[in-house]
Amino acid sequence: MKQLLFVLTFQLLSIIGFTQQVKAPAPYGTLPGENQVQWQKMEYYMFIHFGPNTFTDKEWGHGDEDPKVFNPTQLDAGQWARTAKAAGMKGIIITAKHHDGFCLWPSKYSTHTVRESAWKNGKGDVLRELSDACRKYGLKFGVYLSPWDRNHPAYGTPEYNTVFANTLTEVLSNYGPVFEQWFDGANGEGPNGKRQVYDWPLFHQTVYRNQPKAVIFSDVGPGCRWVGNENGFAGTTNWSTLNTAGFEPGQKAPSTKVLNQGDEDGKSWVPTEADVSIRPGWFYSAATDDKVKSINHLLNIYYGSVGRNANLLLNVPVDRRGLIHANDSIRLMEFRKVLDQTFANNLAKGTKVAASNVRGGAKQFAANNLADGNYESYWSTDDAVTEASLTIDLAKETAINRIVLQEYIPLGQRVKSFAVEYWDGKKFRELDRQTTIGYKRILTFPVIKTSKVRVNILESKACPVIAEVQLYKAPELLSLPQISRNREGKVSIQSESPDAVVRYTTDGSEPTFSSSHYTQPFDFGSGGIVKAKAFINNGAKASETVSNTYDQASQKWSVAGSDKDKRLDRMIDGDARTFWMSAQSNETSQRPIIIDLGEKLTLKGFSYVPRQDGNTGGIIYQYSFSTSEDRINWTRVVNNAAFANIKNNPVKQDVLFERSYAARFIKLEVLSTVNENDQQITVAEIGVITR
Repeated sequence: MKQLLFVLTFQLLSIIGFTQQVKAPAPYGTLPGENQVQWQKMEYYMFIHFGPNTFTDKEWGHGDEDPKVFNPTQLDAGQWARTAKAAGMKGIIITAKHHDGFCLWPSKYSTHTVRESAWKNGKGDVLRELSDACRKYGLKFGVYLSPWDRNHPAYGTPEYNTVFANTLTEVLSNYGPVFEQWFDGANGEGPNGKRQVYDWPLFHQTVYRNQPKAVIFSDVGPGCRWVGNENGFAGTTNWSTLNTAGFEPGQKAPSTKVLNQGDEDGKSWVPTEADVSIRPGWFYSAATDDKVKSINHLLNIYYGSVGRNANLLLNVPVDRRGLIHANDSIRLMEFRKVLDQTFANNLAKGTKVAASNVRGGAKQFAANNLADGNYESYWSTDDAVTEASLTIDLAKETAINRIVLQEYIPLGQRVKSFAVEYWDGKKFRELDRQTTIGYKRILTFPVIKTSKVRVNILESKACPVIAEVQLYKAPELLSLPQISRNREGKVSIQSESPDAVVRYTTDGSEPTFSSSHYTQPFDFGSGGIVKAKAFINNGAKASETVSNTYDQASQKWSVAGSDKDKRLDRMIDGDARTFWMSAQSNETSQRPIIIDLGEKLTLKGFSYVPRQDGNTGGIIYQYSFSTSEDRINWTRVVNNAAFANIKNNPVKQDVLFERSYAARFIKLEVLSTVNENDQQITVAEIGVITR
């Protein structure tokens, strides 16, 4: 009898305990769909631009190319899939139809397809081969179909929307599951281009009818959105929510800033996808075989996309043989190796994690969930607690240089700001302070040694729900620092590697590991020489020294006429990557370039920087140069001179005078350019020499 009473009492207590179980946090705000959550977990996949443009060496074809130009005699979609798989990618999206209208499958709704090409005597189907290869190698398959069609005769008429919807159905119903449908918003760009009023609701209905689990990409989703640039970088603040009402893909899209950062309280869940090419262009060109992005550059893109709550869509163009070029595949394997080495060992896994608050004191929401390597378990606080701290105890001093944080997004994106601190043996020091987290946030920094890391949730829109906090020691990579100065005279020093510690000097001496540590831009308006060197492994390994010599900053300067044309300021903005372009060369010769220095200076010479974009159009060859104190009386300092060999070697030109001149105004008269037929003049920078 006593035993039965004990059993009944135990069962009753168990029932009471179960009914008192702490409830999970209520979902907050706009939420992702299950397909969007699974899409976000893919993180990194391949874009392939391939078509007639590959053979005509164009980025945007006109639709009038002979389809027989498309003839990849060694096409191997299996090689593409193997490469993507080996690179750690989760899928492939291919340009099934670009703006030229050429279809990589034998569409019955077009006469500009592989059926009319020379490839396989018109019997080939690129989509069939790639979708089969993706299935074979365990990759997801996605398609890009541009609604713009520069070949189809119906484009620009109401009939075309039906044609395009039929084209979508053809692709989405014949090649198996499609994880993402990529829509470009281009619409008749260019002079006299035909415009089309796109029926987006029809297009979306067509996608969902054929592929209900597909995520639709465009400037405004509805599945995921463009990042607002083609550099691969999401905003340091990046909300997955967006206000889409009143917007459309293309010219009616939200601003690039909004696309890059999202809307904090957006009504739709439209996370960011960052698209970028491994080369300067989207389609293959032999001219870019030596311009594949470096490992450091790709890592920066990865941390600026996946590490900022976005997915990374990396374009790897197929060449004219129908293969991924060796330069691209080798770089992808090198990139994969560094990523594997970086994230192989989560130093926080299995450690003790303490929290300032645990939801209801329940084990199911305990801080140790952050260190179990399981995204589906999470830590959370009581509903009223929106500020909290987490402390990871590593038990011993440990070297780290990467931190990964993840919110549990099925319950919404909540964190608005956070900071990370590390224990230096005596106290906690702030390491970084950022805004949003989202699905994944990766912080990068030079190596520190610490036994404890503390994450402070500074502001959250509801009780924070954090799935993971991970710590890593990535292999340290070295890269040359880059020195620049803006118009205000502030010097910035950047390194492509987040691992490098940059040291610098301004007295002409060689930088050492004990020299000034660069952490933020510094004033250098009066000029001089800046030398910098990057160090890794606690100073054991260093880059070569980089140096830049500066003269008077142009903060006080103005170009005559710039009040009417702000583009004139590009020649004095301190940025050689930008340049001013005149209307016509003869017009500029009659109206020389006059600059007000804002104060009287003693000039020993002047400098001219030609455009740095690889083109020679408008580069000045012959010139005259004058100075003045009052802009009325001018002294011709250099008469009918020339920048020797500037066409073949377009670098900064320093011209020293025979003696010094006091001047407030300078005048550059252009007599000729390096090309006889130039109709315009270009100037990247004009400077003065006073030192």
